[in-house]
Amino acid sequence: MIETFSLAFVAFLVTIDPLGIVPVFLGVTGGVASAGRRRIAAQGVLVGGLILLVFAVLGEAVLDALGITLPAFRIAGGLMLLAIAFEMVFERRNPRRGGTAEHIRDEQKGRDEQQGHDAQKGFDLAVFPLGIPLIAGPGAITAAILQMTRAEGDLAAQGVVLAALLLNLLLLFLTLWLAAALGRHLTPTLIQVFSRLLGLVLGALAVQFVIDGIRQAFLAA
Repeated sequence: MIETFSLAFVAFLVTIDPLGIVPVFLGVTGGVASAGRRRIAAQGVLVGGLILLVFAVLGEAVLDALGITLPAFRIAGGLMLLAIAFEMVFERRNPRRGGTAEHIRDEQKGRDEQQGHDAQKGFDLAVFPLGIPLIAGPGAITAAILQMTRAEGDLAAQGVVLAALLLNLLLLFLTLWLAAALGRHLTPTLIQVFSRLLGLVLGALAVQFVIDGIRQAFLAA
């Protein structure tokens, strides 16, 4: 159980990437008061967390309905996570996120100038881009399904995976709650070093998923 929890926790930690989200979160919530920023953080984590939980619980059923075998998904999911790992190691993920944040902020500013400030603005930001795709992105959704299918048939192990996901969501919420303070201390160099280290770990996990998928595909043949 400890190994299951450790693998799941690391997989979610790397794909959700709480520290990597902080600069983007501060960017899209620029000009928002502290109380509003914390409300957006809570709503965003709730939205993203619910999406991840749905995919974790129902992901295998969706794959069955689409006629996708678990070995095929493990190989495809492993390759997707490997691509994200390469982005992290070669420092392409945060610039891409930063570009998305600037685009969203510019669009929101334009709407505010035309329509005035709306009470719905904070919730809009919580859903997109915070909830989707920053929290519940392709990598995190893939990790949720892969970790749950890896514990297939073992309810206790699946419960451990869900506990690892919930703990990561709690960690993410605390990180965003303290985003302003963290933003003053998280230098670009520190974020790059942390991101690259996590990228190496994610790369190893991704390769393991591919190996598991290939092995199961040959055993089933």
